[in-house]
Amino acid sequence: MTKTPPTGVTKTIMIIRVLVHHVKYLLGLRFDVSGWEHLQTEGPYVIISNHQSSLDVLGLMEVLPDRCTMIAKKELIYAGTVGLICWLGGIVFINRKKTSDAKSVMADAAQTMLDERIRLWVFPEGTRNQTGDLLPFKKGAFHLAVQAQVPIVPIVFSSYSSFYLRKEKQFNSGTIRVQILPKIDTKGMALDDVASLCDKSYDVMRSAFRNVAESKTQSNGPLRR
Repeated sequence: MTKTPPTGVTKTIMIIRVLVHHVKYLLGLRFDVSGWEHLQTEGPYVIISNHQSSLDVLGLMEVLPDRCTMIAKKELIYAGTVGLICWLGGIVFINRKKTSDAKSVMADAAQTMLDERIRLWVFPEGTRNQTGDLLPFKKGAFHLAVQAQVPIVPIVFSSYSSFYLRKEKQFNSGTIRVQILPKIDTKGMALDDVASLCDKSYDVMRSAFRNVAESKTQSNGPLRR
């Protein structure tokens, strides 16, 4: 488990943000972010978000708080440019095929969060998903939050289906709505509460995802931030 992102990694993330800023304009994407106040939580916390495609990295860099790094599946490191960006950004990779490895990383991460007062970003679906709904959540992020007794901050990215169809290889300009939801406290919870915490988080995010879908906006003209 990596300790607090060192100065070099922090500078790398700043550089990545600048690059991403240009990439999103080249792609014709705009991000409409709401709920910024929910990221003003002091101290460590776990961010969870839905995971649709490599475009998530662009949205992630829009709202990534200070002293935050990510946990992602090991396979992502081989995903070309995205994998390189993730590696340079100090992401903690876990082998999801080895349960013991994942549990060990989560246990170390919980202690590191407390010792170094950092935040961790996790994609609880565990894999990219463009079904128009959320996949069932894996419990790693919730074990992490309960072990560290830190809150969970859910973040929902709206569906990309209005401008990006991966199978059809169609891509247009568009707006991605990013909704930062109120934190979910875990203080006083034990390992027996992980399943219910997972279910609660899933229900909250799924409801928000559907609500965002109902009010989705697509743009194919000049975009301004």
